[in-house]
This record gives sequence, structure tokens and C-alpha cells, in this order.
Amino acid sequence: MNYFKIITHQVTPEGIEHYREDRYKANEARDCARCEADRAYLFQYSPVIRFLRDKVTALNGTLDENNVVCRRCPVRVAEDGRVMRDRGHMEDTLAHEMVHAWDHLRWKVDWFGGGDLRHAACTEIRASMLSGECRWSRETMTRGNWTLTQQFQNCVRMRAIQSVMARPTCRDDVHATKLVNEVWDSCFSDKRPFEEIYR
Repeated sequence: MNYFKIITHQVTPEGIEHYREDRYKANEARDCARCEADRAYLFQYSPVIRFLRDKVTALNGTLDENNVVCRRCPVRVAEDGRVMRDRGHMEDTLAHEMVHAWDHLRWKVDWFGGGDLRHAACTEIRASMLSGECRWSRETMTRGNWTLTQQFQNCVRMRAIQSVMARPTCRDDVHATKLVNEVWDSCFSDKRPFEEIYR
């Protein structure tokens, strides 16, 4: 099978998935090497990653090149797939996870929702808002969303709902939406550890 057959629709969806899986496996070493080089660059030069690393360290946490691991995900996750598109995508993803780390150290978040999924909803709102993954340029150029009004809020809300839905104790999308809406006002206005939304 080749890529030409895929783009000319001569392959079934299952065939396309098998082809992609084989390509991911064949390119795993190359992708991980690129990921590790980008990770090292971001921890050394990215203002947001360095800022979040310092804030996590101030809360007696450690988040650096030694405990951020580059590996191929065996399952397709979210719309981004298994591979970081570029250094900017990795920066947004790393910033998202570092906001989660800061929230965990600061407020001891209940990640699995054993008691209350509102904690998870709040940290997902904050991580999507502060990481840069919902900024207008990312939405328009990567996701094709050209909406001008409420685009940022809609993106943050959608991504928070999707993340809450992935929790084992979340019943369905209605439950996730209700949880996100309950904490929206307080969590969307909370920019800590930043002073404002930087990107």
C-alpha cells in the first residue's frame, strides 16, 4: 500500500488505520529523538515552560527534562493523534500538563473524581486557557475554526468537556457539560500562576 492509494480513496478506513499504525511504528525512533530535542530546547529557551517550571519548583515539585518522557502513545488520543506536529504544538501540550502539575501541587486535585469531578473540570478549564492551545492563531491555522466572537471561550469549554468526559466517573457529555458550567466563572477567571493570559 502507498500514500497515493490513500489520497485517491482506494483504501478502506481500516486499511488507512493499519497503514498509519505501521508508519508510526517505523518512525518511532525518529519521532522520539525529535521530541527529546524539542523538549530540551523548550526547557532551556521557552519563556512559558521556564516560568511554569520555576512555579512548580516553588511548590516543591520537580518538572524538567529528566521526568518528562517522550514515548509513542499506543492509542490515538484526542484529535492530535500520536505525534507532536511541531515544537509549538509540543510547547502548548507541555504547558497544559505543567498547569495541571501546578494545580496538583497547589490544591491537591482529585484527578479521578472519586469525590467530585468539579476539581478535574476546573483544572481542565485552566490548563486549556493558560497553555495557549486555544489561542486564535492555533484555532484558525490548525483546526480551521475562523470564528471571531467567543472563539477562545468556546474552545476552552469544548476541550474541558472532552477531558472531563474521559474520566471514568463521568456519566456522559451532559454530565460533563453540567460540571464545566458549574465551575466556569470561577475557574475561567483564575489565571494563577500567571498574571494574565499570555498567548
